[in-house]
Amino acid sequence: MAEERLTNIPSTRGLRHVALKVSNLATSKAFYQTWFGMHIVWEPDAENVYMSSGVDNLALHQIPGEELHEHQPHRGQFLDHLGFLMESPERVDQLYKLVVEDGVSIVHHPKQHRDGSYSFYLADPDHIVVQIMYEPNISAIRFSS
Repeated sequence: MAEERLTNIPSTRGLRHVALKVSNLATSKAFYQTWFGMHIVWEPDAENVYMSSGVDNLALHQIPGEELHEHQPHRGQFLDHLGFLMESPERVDQLYKLVVEDGVSIVHHPKQHRDGSYSFYLADPDHIVVQIMYEPNISAIRFSS
């Protein structure tokens, strides 16, 4: 019964939206604009901004001041990491060089993975881990916006 039900679930268009709570909206907005070319789609108020690369959506939500103590860094997080796809290993290395020169915190240096992917990890202003990766099965896909 369960197997039959699962075959009737409509397929998705992929994971194209991530929402993050941030401690400083302006700092996080600048970080994602600078390093990942995200542009503002909608900024409904001073506590929220919605950004896109053209094929996805990143929402940044300011943590209210009275709740900041509940979101202190170095307490661990349920989100392991989020990732940005690059078109080639060379582009991964290009971005790595730029973020290192700018002093962005590196979590893991570039590495070739067993599955053929190539990546490095950095930390955003709130210590959320971001993987910058080339993945041979999906990096070549051309998404339309």
